[in-house]
Amino acid sequence: MDETMRRGGRPRRSSAGVLADAAAELFLEQGYGRTTVDHIAARAGVSRATFFNYFGAKSDVLWLELDAAVADVPAFLAASTERSPVRAVEEALVAAARAHDPERVPWAIAQAEVMDIGTELVASVAARVMAQHGAVSAFVGSRTGERPTALWPQTVSGALLGAAAAAFGVWVADGVGRRSLVEYVGAALTPVAAGLDAR
Repeated sequence: MDETMRRGGRPRRSSAGVLADAAAELFLEQGYGRTTVDHIAARAGVSRATFFNYFGAKSDVLWLELDAAVADVPAFLAASTERSPVRAVEEALVAAARAHDPERVPWAIAQAEVMDIGTELVASVAARVMAQHGAVSAFVGSRTGERPTALWPQTVSGALLGAAAAAFGVWVADGVGRRSLVEYVGAALTPVAAGLDAR
């Protein structure tokens, strides 16, 4: 998805971003449940078919920023030369946080109550967490010779992803005074990774 440039050299929102912004406006105005894909497409000035070119379901627009933040984690893991799988996962999560656009805060988390997202929020984020958990535990298992479903790969993945998720939540909640995301993620991961790596 290419982005054209605005005057002054700032990138204009991608088509997916325009749809997500339209959805955010509607969710704030009338709530998540009363907003349909057709409403979102009309507000963005595109067709329903165009919406589904970018998102598989209405709930996916909630997570545009989160999906972007974690999209490169598997590639970071695959490229890692770090001998410790724990440290490799830590480095991959820090790299993903560093690459995240600081101006793009996931409004699904920040405005969940106002948008009346409720259980849909929990269900849609759970699928994303499980996908990342599977990727990280598979990586740890490949490095240690254990099954991804064995205790150690599951523990490393759960602990480090949990710490990163907590950092992400605090970063969102800190509002306009928030520092860079990588500071939060790094601070959360450092003691957890040190403890795991001491095993």
